[in-house]
Amino acid sequence: MKVLFFAILSIATFSCFMTQEKTKIIAHRGAWKNTNVPENSIAALQHAIALKCYGSEFDVHLSADSVPFVLHDHSIQGTYIEKTNASELSKIKLSNGETLPTLESYLLAGKNQNQTRLVLEIKTSQLGKSRSLALTKKCVELVNKMGVASITDYIAFDFDVCLEVKKLAPHAHVQYLNGDKTPEQLAAAGLDGFDYHFSVLQKHENWLADAHQRKLSTNAWTVNDEAVMQWLIDRKVDMITTNEPEKLIQLLNK
Repeated sequence: MKVLFFAILSIATFSCFMTQEKTKIIAHRGAWKNTNVPENSIAALQHAIALKCYGSEFDVHLSADSVPFVLHDHSIQGTYIEKTNASELSKIKLSNGETLPTLESYLLAGKNQNQTRLVLEIKTSQLGKSRSLALTKKCVELVNKMGVASITDYIAFDFDVCLEVKKLAPHAHVQYLNGDKTPEQLAAAGLDGFDYHFSVLQKHENWLADAHQRKLSTNAWTVNDEAVMQWLIDRKVDMITTNEPEKLIQLLNK
């Protein structure tokens, strides 16, 4: 079984490398679904890198004592991230035995390569706007400190967070997630593009062409259905974020 898995991985790795001039593949929370590792784990990041995906998306929250941790949900195993200190969070183990990763440990794991971009989602705080902006500052500072600014992109649902990233890191690539801004509004705000749910783009199909005319990047999340993938590919979306990078690899190489 292991031999078969690595054979498939080898084919997918070559295929993903060969498709990067086409629609690019973003592994949503890493490549976890078909590799039996936890989402947002360092192992999931490593699998996305092994597949040579263009990017690996991950989510970041701020602990009570202002340490960024990588996790999608606001809580894990009954522990609320924003109300718990780092010393306690660092005791939490993921299902594969990994410690709940700090942003620092995650960036370190992705640092020594340049084929897979680190797509950092700054999660909206449930404790208020100031907390979201504090997390934004911590993320940008740590990305710079770790020397990974050249391979890190930022996404966020909070428009003010996106603007704050551009203020702190003018050369960073920043995409907005919420789906309520037109390409014209994004360009006027100085952002680099959008990363919208595919249903938004199906409703506003002209936004893809409009964004391309404005030299904005286009991304769609989270696309696991092959028919939707093909619809987006046909309309020349720049990137697709998916839990099924292997499926998208195969589709792009048909």
